[in-house]
Amino acid sequence: MIVIPAIDLKGGQCVRLEQGLMEKDTVFNDNPGAQAAEWQRQGGELLHIVDLDGAFAGEPRNRSAIESIVSSVTIPTQLGGGIRDIATVEAYLSLGISRVIIGTAAQRNPEFVKEACERFPGQIVVGIDAKNGMVAVQGWAEVTGTTAVDLARQLEGYGVSAIIYTDISRDGMMQGPNLQATRALAEAISIPVIASGGLSSLKDIENLMSIEQYGVTGVITGKAIYSGAIKLAEAIALTKGQK
Repeated sequence: MIVIPAIDLKGGQCVRLEQGLMEKDTVFNDNPGAQAAEWQRQGGELLHIVDLDGAFAGEPRNRSAIESIVSSVTIPTQLGGGIRDIATVEAYLSLGISRVIIGTAAQRNPEFVKEACERFPGQIVVGIDAKNGMVAVQGWAEVTGTTAVDLARQLEGYGVSAIIYTDISRDGMMQGPNLQATRALAEAISIPVIASGGLSSLKDIENLMSIEQYGVTGVITGKAIYSGAIKLAEAIALTKGQK
């Protein structure tokens, strides 16, 4: 299982939100490229980027910040937020992003995910964000009547590289990930699952490692590493069995 540092972009700055609320943001760095380089320096093997403005707008919004991140690191990057069509997928991949994350569009237009996977094999990830087990879309502003497990099962066989599962109620709250829901999702599908939301301590990482066998291959951390609650290098060492 790998630990994946996150950079959430709003207005060109690195921020963190509480429970996905745009008005509850904290700015951690106004230089996204420098922040990305720092996470790589601390041992990050993959960088998770979210265009928050894009997620709400339904189209890309932080291109210059994203370009600065890509040019500042040599590790792979994955990016989500406002990716609703093939042209946007293509544009980001040509920019140097390694994998794109399809969120809202996966629930509304599964055929788009299928086409993207066929055209860009190994480079498509789906983000499933859930509130009380139900899929939320449009930057989490709207909760649907679809369960996370049902949506994930629908994507089986498409060629999706991974599913990032976020429990919205825990995101940015540092209360620990939803182990039960994460395990249930991982057990229901063959696609690898990356946990997201609520990471607060090394103990949380140990708990996630205990369900790795069910297909949980990574965990995304944001607020915990920005606030110092977790040191990224220590978290990575833990997953590699080092002290």
